[in-house]
Amino acid sequence: MRRTKSQAQPSPHFLRDSATVNYAHASIRTLASELAGPDPTTTARTCFEWVRDHIEHSMDFEREEVTCSASEVLEKRTGLCTAKSHLLVALWRANRIPAGFCYQRLTLDGPTPPYCTHGFTAVWLDEQGWYRCDARGNSKPGIRCEFTPGRENLAYSSQYEGEYTYPDIWAEPWPDVLAAMAELRGISQYRSCPIDARPPAAGSCISTPTGRRLDGVDCDRVLP
Repeated sequence: MRRTKSQAQPSPHFLRDSATVNYAHASIRTLASELAGPDPTTTARTCFEWVRDHIEHSMDFEREEVTCSASEVLEKRTGLCTAKSHLLVALWRANRIPAGFCYQRLTLDGPTPPYCTHGFTAVWLDEQGWYRCDARGNSKPGIRCEFTPGRENLAYSSQYEGEYTYPDIWAEPWPDVLAAMAELRGISQYRSCPIDARPPAAGSCISTPTGRRLDGVDCDRVLP
């Protein structure tokens, strides 16, 4: 696949360890080593499938624990979509594969508000550039997310009024998302008042454009 102009080699920020993407944690480094394959694409796929299948989505499995950092998600084996993305990016980065965060604004259920912030991931594959994928889990009826480089296979598309998919890839999770997750006392609180976060101000966080929308239409700007 030919790379687009937006797919230059990723910034070193997409390999950084942080308080949320804490891949220096011993438990994450151990798992990352166990999941490592003979090449980056195989490793990326194995990490994706492990997080998708072994970390229970909080809503699907009616778990009440709130997790956020990668090590916390791994310890509790549960998390919202955003939390699962933190662990997956940590596992990729621990294997020296550049990775980042993507977001959508979606209705929580059906065509009307409330809205929620859905988090998923992007991984850099040398043979094709950035590839967006969603490891939220196939435990919800109607969702079947697979790791299919060259063809996006995400859990959701933007279809209702007020929904949209941000085309950028962020090196760190949105600060508003992290702040809201820190205030959650349980997933039941999220069900009644889901997180509807705003993207960081331009220039305040490292990001790179994909130049694409879910529908495949070229897009060179960040949506509002």
